[in-house]
Amino acid sequence: MRLFGERGYDATSVAEIERSAGLTPGAGGLFHHFRNKEAVLAAGIERQLARLEAVRQIRGAIPPLGDVRAELTLVARYVFLELDEEQELLRVLISEGRQRPHLLAGAVDQVVRGTFNEFASLLARSGGTEVGAALALGSLVAFASAELLLGQAPVEADREVVIATWVEMVMGLLAAPT
Repeated sequence: MRLFGERGYDATSVAEIERSAGLTPGAGGLFHHFRNKEAVLAAGIERQLARLEAVRQIRGAIPPLGDVRAELTLVARYVFLELDEEQELLRVLISEGRQRPHLLAGAVDQVVRGTFNEFASLLARSGGTEVGAALALGSLVAFASAELLLGQAPVEADREVVIATWVEMVMGLLAAPT
């Protein structure tokens, strides 16, 4: 996934994958485990999604804190952490989504819809709407994505300041009349 994320699928050779996996480059050892290079990508995506699902299930077992600000702060920290952890998957989804939709449609749905549904239900407990949830989560993800995927945040600010500002923005959204 690191190689696919850094170079893209087409620019990553089977020999590079073999070298990275500790196999002899060019000896064909990869094909003892996978049908072809696309099967390697599919397995990598599946592994990343399984990890994300395990984290979601763990979080689902934790009851709400009863403090919206604290929950929003945790959500924001989680978004930054997950984007840090899943850089390769996100780069692959962005770079290969159009060329390999059959492989990536489910991944995009799980990452985008799954995260949104969790966040929308959190906001709904405090009177938030789906549109508000989409805009709030979108703003946080856009900020974090610019920082992680493009290498430059929209503004120079400490991450904790960004999180605190975002939490206040969402709290204002929840307090606004609908």
